[in-house]
Amino acid sequence: MAFIDYYKILGVDKSASDADIKKAYRKLARKYHPDLNPNDKEAEKKFKELNEANEVLGNPENRKKYDQYGENWQHSEEYEKARQQQQQYQSRGQSGNFGGGFGGAGDYSDFFESMFGGGARRDSRRNSVFKGQDLNAELHLDLKEVYTTHKRTLTINGKTIRLTIPAGVENGQIIKISGQGGEGVNGGPNGDLYITFSIENQTNFKLDKHNLYSTVEIDLYTAVLGGEITANTFDGKVKLTVKAGTQNGTKVKLKGKGFPIYKKEGEFGDLYISYQVMIPTDLTEREKELFMELSKLRKI
Repeated sequence: MAFIDYYKILGVDKSASDADIKKAYRKLARKYHPDLNPNDKEAEKKFKELNEANEVLGNPENRKKYDQYGENWQHSEEYEKARQQQQQYQSRGQSGNFGGGFGGAGDYSDFFESMFGGGARRDSRRNSVFKGQDLNAELHLDLKEVYTTHKRTLTINGKTIRLTIPAGVENGQIIKISGQGGEGVNGGPNGDLYITFSIENQTNFKLDKHNLYSTVEIDLYTAVLGGEITANTFDGKVKLTVKAGTQNGTKVKLKGKGFPIYKKEGEFGDLYISYQVMIPTDLTEREKELFMELSKLRKI
């Protein structure tokens, strides 16, 4: 297996921070995403390489193994086990006691060479059972898309995966899809797929946990005298009654009009609306006179 330089694929140095790696991956993933490059085989190939690089370097534990073992990072545990067994063998060999172990020096050397590529025998490697590689992918969604549960079809490493995305999934949340990673070796189980959600908010609502926040403008006369207005919620419009004498910055709470709570069907946060009183400008002379009269009345 040829060595793949994942650092080179992401365009970062080996000393790059986790944040630098994540930033580089996101930038390139957007550039080569299949949705933006339809029927472009080179872009599709590049996108797969980026995902593979992110699967390794984007996971601190995998990155550590990769830095130490290179192309064989997935089998680091087997390597360490074999190394420990070799040390035990050497220790026992000096005293002539091999216990149950491998039954002798020849057997052990063959095993160790098969694990570390000594070039002698490869039967043990061919017969070794390994779990497939775990894969990592990042799915970019808009806040509106995760307001309702919906289905999505993804293509990852050439595999088509149909995914149901529950309403209320959060930015940065990671979900695991068992058995959808790389294929196992010699009958071993498939790896798993880990999907990280990157959710962008392009709405006029601010989201904090499950609650939504927005600002609604009301005119001075409605604020002073009271009245009825129409306000936007995340999934439609509602009519609100404004009390007379409403002050600028007054907040009202609409229970259950917030964001859906992840995997809790029918449960929602709340919507908090802040009133912003708009002061009239470009007054006519008559309007100014009336405001002056009101001002005088208030001072009596």
